[in-house]
Amino acid sequence: MDDELNVTYISLNGYVEVNNYRYVYFLIIFTVYILIICSNCTIIFLIMIHRNLHEPMYIFIAALLLNCVLYSTNIYPKLLTDFLSEKQIILYSACVFQFFLFYSLVCSEFLLLSAMAYDRYVSICKPLQYPTIMRKTTVSILLLLAWIVPVLHISVLAIASAEAKLCNFTLNGIFCNNSIYQLQCVRSRFITIFGVIALLDLVILPMLFIIFTYTKIFIISYRSCREVKKKAAETCLPHLLVLISFSSLTVYDVSIARVELNLSKTARLIMTLQMVLYHPLFNPLIYGLKMKEISKHLRRLLCSAKLI
Repeated sequence: MDDELNVTYISLNGYVEVNNYRYVYFLIIFTVYILIICSNCTIIFLIMIHRNLHEPMYIFIAALLLNCVLYSTNIYPKLLTDFLSEKQIILYSACVFQFFLFYSLVCSEFLLLSAMAYDRYVSICKPLQYPTIMRKTTVSILLLLAWIVPVLHISVLAIASAEAKLCNFTLNGIFCNNSIYQLQCVRSRFITIFGVIALLDLVILPMLFIIFTYTKIFIISYRSCREVKKKAAETCLPHLLVLISFSSLTVYDVSIARVELNLSKTARLIMTLQMVLYHPLFNPLIYGLKMKEISKHLRRLLCSAKLI
């Protein structure tokens, strides 16, 4: 490559034995991607067609699962292309765009989980005021904020990264995340400071809000009757499981990309794949099995499919 191409193209150096196992990798990732699309879209479809699921809680679940589909689609098609390619490379502008989508959707996830926590808080702690507070307008505003606020934050980091001078053209990963900062000649002070602000606004504050609301829910549930305790357990437990799994994967991302860990290539690949495998697959399972109304409609759908 000449100098111009060196500046334009980035080599993805996170793959292990891709030449020997390219078709095995392709088959596994393709199967996982199809499962993610089918399982998430099935739950979204059920929520759309059944009127008794047109409630704020289920609308937020549908938004969360749609987020999983977009999150996976940002990563999996490129992975599948790389497995079948002789060289695993990506245009730097495309790398920055993948970085932008990846973190916009990750941060949207935290804001959607915050909106779901608020919905559960109002439902359990202020049941008489619930219809007044959680109106269609409120739900629409929360959904818009959950997607627009991360886009505005991450676009600043993406634009700054796109304009940065590169001295390294090999990315130690299989897709573009925070590790793109290691390509830059000098770590921008602006990117570092604004990255901390984005982390505070889009991850830490939503996490603190979620912890606060669920603490209030559990305190009130503990003091209430058995029916309230049952409602809290049925509706809050799935959200908490999703939050814990997603937070763990976010810690993975930070530890892989931002902390200089002396990991082998295989260990780094396994940890990176966990970030894109577990969460999109487990979300529809958690909500499909743990949410009583969704589970009921899902069983009916499966039964009717068997009869055809």
